[in-house]
Amino acid sequence: MPSPSNVSQRRRHPARPKASAREARPENLREYAAAWSDYELLDAGGGRKLERWGEVVTIRPEINADADALWPLAQWRELAHWEFVETSSTQGRWQKLRADAPESWSIAYRQLHFNLKLTQFKHLGLFPEQQANWRFIAERVVPGARILNLFAYTGAASLVARAAGADVTHVDSVRQMLDWANANQTLSGLADIKWVLEDALKFAGRELKRGKRYDGIIMDPPAWGLGANGEKWKLEHQLPRLAETARGLLQPGGFLILNTYSPKVGLQELAAAGLHFGQGQSETRQLWARSQTGNDLYYGNLLRAVV
Repeated sequence: MPSPSNVSQRRRHPARPKASAREARPENLREYAAAWSDYELLDAGGGRKLERWGEVVTIRPEINADADALWPLAQWRELAHWEFVETSSTQGRWQKLRADAPESWSIAYRQLHFNLKLTQFKHLGLFPEQQANWRFIAERVVPGARILNLFAYTGAASLVARAAGADVTHVDSVRQMLDWANANQTLSGLADIKWVLEDALKFAGRELKRGKRYDGIIMDPPAWGLGANGEKWKLEHQLPRLAETARGLLQPGGFLILNTYSPKVGLQELAAAGLHFGQGQSETRQLWARSQTGNDLYYGNLLRAVV
C-alpha cells in the first residue's frame, strides 16, 4: 500500500471535518501546543491564521479558523511579510507584502534549528502544532532508545528524539523531504539519523518480518494521496493496519504517537485502532493551539498508546 509520492499529498488543504472528526470539542480531550520564542499563532479567524516565525509573519488559509478574527485583516496585512493566496483547492501562490520579505529563513526550537521556505502548498516545512508531541517525545525518550519516525516529513520529531539521545530511523517517500530533514539535522548540530527513502508502511512491514523492535514509533500519515504508480491511499482504510503494525514493532514499554488530519478519522476510529494495544493502553486527544488574541484553533486528532 503506498504512502504518497509527492509532497502535495501531505496534509494539504483538508476538507472541513465531519462530526465524528470534530465531535463536541470537549475541553478535557484537548491538548494545546504551546508557543515558543521563535513561533507564535498571533490570531486566527475568517478561514485564515496569522503566524510569526522568528521575525517573519505569514497569513495562511486555515479551514478550521471558523470563528471571527480579533484583529482586522488590514492589521494582519500591515504585520505580515507574506500571504498565501489559494488558486485552487490544492495549490496557490505567495503574495509578498513587504519588500524585504525573505523566501527562506531559519528558526529555533530549544537547541534545534529548522530551515523554512515558501512552498506552493502553503506549508513552510514545519507544523508547529506538533510542539505538543515534541514535549511528549522529549519526556519519554531516553539515551539509546530506538525510535522509528514514519511519514517523517522534514524531521522535527526525529531531531527532538535524536537530541534526547535516541537512535532514530527516519522514513519518508519523498527525496526532497529527506534532504530537507538532513539539512535541519546539520543546522541543529546533530548527526547519525538513519535516513530511509521508502514507502513508510512497506518499510514497517519488512521491519516486522525481520524481527526488529522499537521503543517508540511516530506516525504522521497523510489523509489521502497517490503512490508512485498511482495507487490510492486513504487513511481511514489503512488505520487498522498502521496500528497493528506499530503494535508488533514496539518493545514492552514502547510508545506510539499517531496524528490524523483526515476528516474521515475521528476519535472513535482512533479509539478502535488503540484497542490493538489492549484495554486502557491508549488515549485519544484533540490537538489545539491558542492564539495571542485568545482564539482556539483545532488542528486534528491524536492517538497515543503504550505497550
